[in-house]
Amino acid sequence: MKLRKSLMAGILGLGASGAALAIAALATPALAPTAIGQTPPDHPGAGVYQKTCAMCHDNPGGTRAAALSAIKQMTPARLREVLGPQGIMGPMAASLNDTQKTDLIAWLTAGQAVSSAQWTDALACKADKRAVSASASVVTNGFGVDADQTRSLSAAQAGLSKAQLSNLEVAWTIAFPGQGAGTGASVLSDGTIFVTGGQKLIAIDAASGCVKWSYAANSRNTPSIGEIGGKKVVALSVGQTIHVVDAATGAVVWKASGQPVDGSGGQVRGGVIFAKDKVIVPLSASGVASGMNPRTECCSGHGSVVALNAADGTHAWEYHTMPEPTYNGQVNSLGVKQKGPSGAPIWSVPVYDAKRNTILVTTGENTSHPGTDTSDAVIALNADTGAVVWKYQAMAADVWNMSCDVATGNNGPNCPVLFGGDGRDYDFGAGAIVTSVNGKDVVLAGQKSGHAWALDANTGAVLWSHRVGEGTALGGVHWGIAASGNTVLIPINDPVLSADPKFKSEAGVYAFDIASGRPVWSYKAEPNCAGQRGKDVAACTTKYGFSAAPIVVDGAMVGATLGGEVIILDTVDGRILNRLDTTGTRTVLNKDVVGKGGSIESHGISAGAGMIFINSGYGSFGQTPGNVLIAYRPKS
Repeated sequence: MKLRKSLMAGILGLGASGAALAIAALATPALAPTAIGQTPPDHPGAGVYQKTCAMCHDNPGGTRAAALSAIKQMTPARLREVLGPQGIMGPMAASLNDTQKTDLIAWLTAGQAVSSAQWTDALACKADKRAVSASASVVTNGFGVDADQTRSLSAAQAGLSKAQLSNLEVAWTIAFPGQGAGTGASVLSDGTIFVTGGQKLIAIDAASGCVKWSYAANSRNTPSIGEIGGKKVVALSVGQTIHVVDAATGAVVWKASGQPVDGSGGQVRGGVIFAKDKVIVPLSASGVASGMNPRTECCSGHGSVVALNAADGTHAWEYHTMPEPTYNGQVNSLGVKQKGPSGAPIWSVPVYDAKRNTILVTTGENTSHPGTDTSDAVIALNADTGAVVWKYQAMAADVWNMSCDVATGNNGPNCPVLFGGDGRDYDFGAGAIVTSVNGKDVVLAGQKSGHAWALDANTGAVLWSHRVGEGTALGGVHWGIAASGNTVLIPINDPVLSADPKFKSEAGVYAFDIASGRPVWSYKAEPNCAGQRGKDVAACTTKYGFSAAPIVVDGAMVGATLGGEVIILDTVDGRILNRLDTTGTRTVLNKDVVGKGGSIESHGISAGAGMIFINSGYGSFGQTPGNVLIAYRPKS
């Protein structure tokens, strides 16, 4: 798979939570239980790596490719998955035969200690501490925290006050083998938390960190809690299959395909939700990676939503952001015909608007021509049928795929910009919020362009918008926003990706009044690279923004940075209440696994049961890998 330099540069220009999750999927970091050993220089896998991978992965600085050190921490099973025909790196590995893939994986994983599939046994609760209360209420549910995805908790719900957040200590830390730092937590009132990490779904006792039960599940979704037949259940995606398990025991209730019946396919990047009597599955097929191969008839794949009946997993309905592609009349410089439309994937977590009985999804960019009115959009679907109720396109003509390097103009033959349009990779990686202010129902959304949007929940009409800076392909707004009372909180990532002297990072947090759109306050992020942090944090001086989705507890915003800091701000005026450093080697409960903190990304921040939970470590995009879940509690 010897790709020309311009195409490999396309990897380095990969976008974020929308298209950029392609590299994120390959680069999801995982710390091996022991240090990576030295491999023989004449190992055949080393040659495969040099020919097919080194151009990008040996040059992670200022790019969005994963460093070789991060890839070497992945398990053989995970590498085999992403290099396979349906894997994210499938298009780049298409010319490798099975022997070459085996050699590459063997070289990458040489020196790793083998982690037991039953690694949670060392953390098992005592028999009398494993119960999950049947009467426990749901405190924090899935990525959105509450039904409207505001990611906000009162002091009573969280068991924490704003004052207590100023004085926190580590309660316990768990190290995940084989999959990085895991996901956010869903929390029950009895102190049970549900997380995924280390290729398992785990029920943890919040007070002690011991494991009540575990279920084998290689998933990157924050688990979602629902109810079937009066019994609490937990749902998540594992590959293309949706798993629903008993919240009390981890026993399987049902498993079903989360794919469209037309076979168009796709992966779940954000997470599933329960909506009344349905499980809603957002899918992110787009062709964003396959476009890198200049011999590909670019592109195929598009976003869709599949609704399954919650009772048994049977198919209820599906929605597609566009029809299947056809030849569009364009031919690339190698004479390969182009296809379209494609793209508008759904990378984010949907939200169910119960008042209007609609499912709200946000979408990514198109990946080939013609552009559609469903890309870079907020779309409301009827929850019973999947029919479109309204849609708002925030940015038209954003047609982009991984063969593009728009910043330098060094574009591969399948880059859609060569055929027209204005590809910027400014999709929505963050899900929408539903809220009400002054009797007006509002949908809030944040975009990688740096835009904050407020839409009429009934019609999708724009109420107001603000743009913070110019945005970047990694955000602007990357993974999510939060709302607290009448204020919406907009985290801005804006990593410094190039030496362009005109680029001005607006990394920080920006608060707006929901009713009027008026700016309320702002907090400008700055790199913190003093002492050991400057050594522990990759690209410390350029990657320090707020990329992970924040959470609000009792009027305090808990945010986190690519530099591995947790920064707690008062939502009234933006003043700092506390800051915590999660980087470096950590003392963990399961001592047979080495624990290390790093960048905080994605769904990395959760709260409940009187604690804050932080997943620290994220090696994608040249950031700092790690593998720990840290629980913080108020100091006594």
